Amino acid sequence: MPSPPKRSDSSLRSTSSSSSSSPSQTNASTRLTQIRNHTMGSASTDTPPTLFDANVVPQAPEDPLFGLMAAYRKDPFEKKVDLGIGAYRDNNAKPWVLPVVKKADEILRNDPNLNHEYLPIAGLPEFTSAAQKLILGGDSPAIQEGRACSLQTISGTGAVHLGGLFLSKFLPKPTPAIYLSSPTWANHNQIFTNVQLPIKSYPYFSAKTKMLDCDGLLSTLKSAPERSIILLHACAHNPTGVDPTPDQWKQIAEIMRERKLFPFFDCAYQGFASGDLAQDNFSIRYFVEQGFELVIAQSFAKNFGLYGERAGAFHFVAAPGANAQDVAKRVSSQLAILQRSEISNPPAYGARIASLILNDPQLFKEWEHDLRTMSGRIIEMRKSLKAELDRLGTPGTWDHITSQIGMFSFTGISEKQVLAIREKWHVYMTKNGRISMAGLNTGNVHYFAEALDDVVRHVQ
Repeated sequence: MPSPPKRSDSSLRSTSSSSSSSPSQTNASTRLTQIRNHTMGSASTDTPPTLFDANVVPQAPEDPLFGLMAAYRKDPFEKKVDLGIGAYRDNNAKPWVLPVVKKADEILRNDPNLNHEYLPIAGLPEFTSAAQKLILGGDSPAIQEGRACSLQTISGTGAVHLGGLFLSKFLPKPTPAIYLSSPTWANHNQIFTNVQLPIKSYPYFSAKTKMLDCDGLLSTLKSAPERSIILLHACAHNPTGVDPTPDQWKQIAEIMRERKLFPFFDCAYQGFASGDLAQDNFSIRYFVEQGFELVIAQSFAKNFGLYGERAGAFHFVAAPGANAQDVAKRVSSQLAILQRSEISNPPAYGARIASLILNDPQLFKEWEHDLRTMSGRIIEMRKSLKAELDRLGTPGTWDHITSQIGMFSFTGISEKQVLAIREKWHVYMTKNGRISMAGLNTGNVHYFAEALDDVVRHVQ
């Protein structure tokens, strides 16, 4: 029988020492360390340095909105108020599953043919076609002339990203800038920066009137270089809740046509803003009727309450012309390649729920009723808050609370006042003074009005 291989003296000494010591957990741990160092070398001398030290990969700041949500959850105060969340809540501050979504979910779960196979790269066809009709209008000339193409995306965020990626890759170089409203949804800046689109801004919110700075907006459009991309919120502007009127939309379209500017619509709140689907997509339908080539990011998170299901769509509309169908076909093919490399194909369940509702006349009517329920409750909260502030005689004018629209309202209070209202009253909102009207209800609107009145009076 062959003799075992010899070990070094140090190893033998370690073995001898180990065998003579007591079998405690500490000695066992020491022995494991000795063996590891003997076989692998000392970590302090042999481990290669990381490629990702702090100079290469610095610690990123926490996302402000999700950080705000975490702070709210940790707060033990009984009367705390969450006005930061961008999701609908009912009058009991609870998430609300739309009744029509419950019904569609039940239909799906009882479907014997339901499976979990991959969708096509472009998504569920019956969903994308219905989404296209919803956003453009069923009688849209773009649909009738076959010059629109649509892909299912990971909600509105995925649609914005896909659109930005496409424009960054295929627009002539040097890549034109994309103009964002000041302010805009914070994620716009991150998305377009990540796809290497240069960013500029146009005036939007007037701090003085707390409404649209239409003169500033139009002036900037007039001076923007030709072929610049203009990001437009189709309705219920986030974060201000301020929308152009139909006449102002027409002025915007006229200047953009004159300057040869490219529209990029972001529509996250169709039907949710006013309760009227046609009213909320007026701007998009008008631009298409005027012959613009454009793109649209569409979300079904808010208006279906499908926040976690990530159902959305991206649409390209070619300008009218003899080759419009060919343009749409080629663009669609390139969008599919981009989609394939990013997500391969989109998630199915939320799209199936939305598709059932969008394509069934009775379910569609029930959905419209649910939309009016959500938008109606938010409108009532606007009226209640305005009435409470009037009752308290809160300094300043608060007409903007009821003239703004949609989920969010820009209160106009300063960051110092925002921090004060959080510290003293346990009311959570973003630092720019934006509040989610869905976070208000009959049980807390009086409390919030008192808190707002207090910081407006005493914190300068």
